Amino acid sequence: MNALGQRIARLIEAQGPISIAQFMTIALHDPQNGYYATRDPFGHQGDFITAPEISQMFGELLGLWIAQCWHDQRKPEARLVELGPGRGTLMRDALRVIQQLMPEFLTKVEVVLVEASPTLTAIQKDTLAKSGANIRWTEQFDDALSDKPLFLLANEFFDALPIRQFVKTERGWCERMVVANGDALDFALAPDATSSSIIPANRDSAPMGAFYETSSAATALTQQIAEAIARKGGASLIVDYGYGAEAGFGETLQAVAAQKYASVLEAPGDADLSAHVDFAALAQTAREAGATPYGPVRQGDLLEAIGIVQRAATLARGRLGANPQIDSQLERLILPDQMGTLFKALAIMPADVPTPPGF
Repeated sequence: MNALGQRIARLIEAQGPISIAQFMTIALHDPQNGYYATRDPFGHQGDFITAPEISQMFGELLGLWIAQCWHDQRKPEARLVELGPGRGTLMRDALRVIQQLMPEFLTKVEVVLVEASPTLTAIQKDTLAKSGANIRWTEQFDDALSDKPLFLLANEFFDALPIRQFVKTERGWCERMVVANGDALDFALAPDATSSSIIPANRDSAPMGAFYETSSAATALTQQIAEAIARKGGASLIVDYGYGAEAGFGETLQAVAAQKYASVLEAPGDADLSAHVDFAALAQTAREAGATPYGPVRQGDLLEAIGIVQRAATLARGRLGANPQIDSQLERLILPDQMGTLFKALAIMPADVPTPPGF
């Protein structure tokens, strides 16, 4: 067991089993040993590769999507926020194309990056040093960012928000907890069944041993974003891997290190932890908050609808097939057996604005 695992074990010994949500929060964000607090996990040399690191086309198209929504809402004084900006690559590519095609955007919109990791903040500042935009950083999204129209991007952010897991047993739905078992961490079920209100209405149809995952953090954040957009205007685009229909019953919690799957509990802080996003739940939350959700749609469908094939052809000097590297990037972003289907996109809009591009 590594150092953070030992500290978690001592916490469990002192206070009893902890939820998976609490375990994820510690493993990812502990200031001393947390995964995001201590490293740059992105890119070809990191633990995983996100869409902006695959191709500039991804950030460019998301930037144009935001700029078009801003234009459709009469170009207000506004704020562009990115949640979990990674290495700053997406925002760099977005701002570059916005500056080329709609330069007035940068004179009327403040850019705010929400990043809790000092390590990644330093990398982002270096990446964006020559962007020409008015950029500031903050550690969390809060109401201070909601005083003007909010245009927001979140790529592979919601999958890392903490989840709780429940398992169907003979005694009802019991929460799956993390316990200390000798010199290792392990999973165990809470002895008592949880409140039935947490599990969806179709719980009775689930087989014995089924898993159900839920994220109150994702729901609360979506509500905050949607309320701001409903009140002041703006647009939000959430892109992540997950499911779009009504939530099923299955386990999606996973750990990744060195671009391979790893044990969730073996070495906390040394691997990324994530779970599939319940886009149906996010859409319903946005609707209840007074905003209008669009989607989710498949990432591949969105990118094709807003021009990625044409952009790839331009980068390949006029025709696809002329540059194998660009062809490979395009295929990875849109093909169903790569990122095109598993990854989804959800837009959150005010009630009285045009349908956003790609939806």
